[in-house]
Amino acid sequence: MPEWLVLTLAMLAACVVVVVITLVRHRRAADDEDPSETPDVIEYMTMWIGVVYAIVLGLAIAGVWEGRGAAQEHVRAEAVALHEISERVRVYPTEVRDRIREDVNAYVGHVVTTEWRAMADDGEVTERGTELLDRVRRDVTDYEPRTDFEAQAYQPLVDQVAAADQARSARAESTGETMPGVVWFGLITGAVITIGMIFALQIRRTTREMVLAGLFSALIAFLLFLIWDFDAPFGRGIAASADPFLRLFPHIEG
Repeated sequence: MPEWLVLTLAMLAACVVVVVITLVRHRRAADDEDPSETPDVIEYMTMWIGVVYAIVLGLAIAGVWEGRGAAQEHVRAEAVALHEISERVRVYPTEVRDRIREDVNAYVGHVVTTEWRAMADDGEVTERGTELLDRVRRDVTDYEPRTDFEAQAYQPLVDQVAAADQARSARAESTGETMPGVVWFGLITGAVITIGMIFALQIRRTTREMVLAGLFSALIAFLLFLIWDFDAPFGRGIAASADPFLRLFPHIEG
């Protein structure tokens, strides 16, 4: 059974149970029962709807913010690993050192230009970037050290290549939207219900109440926009940046 169907049936079942219990209790009520003596639950329900929805909004914002922070950390880790490769190869012969550094620069230049746009527009990394990183890996792993000093630098270089590849894979997994559709359904539905409860309280048309109602609705709209903006770490306004690459490779133009 599809998840959306299970969700729909669960919501309908909850509504039906509440309505049936209310109707049964109303029919079985004593003739002398005065409904006006029972406490009005509208304000109580409104309060708890607002509390529950605020918790959901807070968790959603925390989740997308954490995802964006993790994406930025992957970028930083990848940039640091590539910079370490460029620095550690100084013990290699000139032709080998220059070739590795040129390939690292080519990869970084591709990432901060072509691949960054691809992540923002398509939500995925490029095959060309994978090829360029593979070229760096072959440059490092295929070289046979000729001295003890080069041999001591060989394994740390291999480790840095592995770290860069791992960070790139993590960055690739962080592209695109992260919030499931069912969560968006809950957020939007909750916003409609929360704002709709304003009318259940029989709000008057005084200037003060209209301003408060408008500000309350605007606040919820802003928080939903914030979640949407953070949802794609590389694709929207407040996105993870390529600054770690540009700081460690200042000669590369983004």
